[in-house]
Amino acid sequence: MGERYWIWVIIRLAVGVAIVAWAASYIGAGSGEKEFQKTLDAMKQVRTFRVASTTASDTQRNDMLWEVDCNRDILHHQWHMVDTRTDPAQEINQDRIYVAGREYDRQVDGSWAQPLYATGGGSAKWFCSHLVQGADSSVLPQIATMIRRGVLQKGDRKTVNGVRCREWLITMKGGTNGLEHDTVCLGLQDHLPYEVNLEWEHSRSSFSDYNLPIQFDVPEGVLQPASARAE
Repeated sequence: MGERYWIWVIIRLAVGVAIVAWAASYIGAGSGEKEFQKTLDAMKQVRTFRVASTTASDTQRNDMLWEVDCNRDILHHQWHMVDTRTDPAQEINQDRIYVAGREYDRQVDGSWAQPLYATGGGSAKWFCSHLVQGADSSVLPQIATMIRRGVLQKGDRKTVNGVRCREWLITMKGGTNGLEHDTVCLGLQDHLPYEVNLEWEHSRSSFSDYNLPIQFDVPEGVLQPASARAE
């Protein structure tokens, strides 16, 4: 009799622990979605930002820099790639700026020139319109997708670019490679993203200079009409 009693006690305790764990996970997921929604709302107010990104595999490394000014419709993009599959290794450098949708490439002598065939699609206005709408873009973290498809788990606090943020562990459901495990660090004060690590891309991106003035080396005379109208 006593043995059966203790067996039932243990079973009830196990069920109780399971219920508490389930409730805690449910509440945690809800709080994660609320936090990411705050991030999505905060990103709608962003007018300038800088992104430094690195992706690496066994044979290739890509380093990229994005600088965006929504107010002046300026987007600056630098790209450096090294591919070691060839001997000697292949290396590509690209420095490109888009001002009011017009594209310019950095020349060997340091000057800017419009390419013969512009690629298009580099307008800062396009990225900024996505921010205001709360939609994902290819530059800032895809927070809307993380809310919709991610299992969000709170991690530890850390410092990125001098800003205190909390790291969130994200398991993405429905990815092309099965479950994807990513991390994003959200500012404790402003809720903005400061670091993202994407497992499937083997990439790390850091974000800085939100709503701070960014100095651009723009082609001579490009901004003169705008300044003249301002006067």
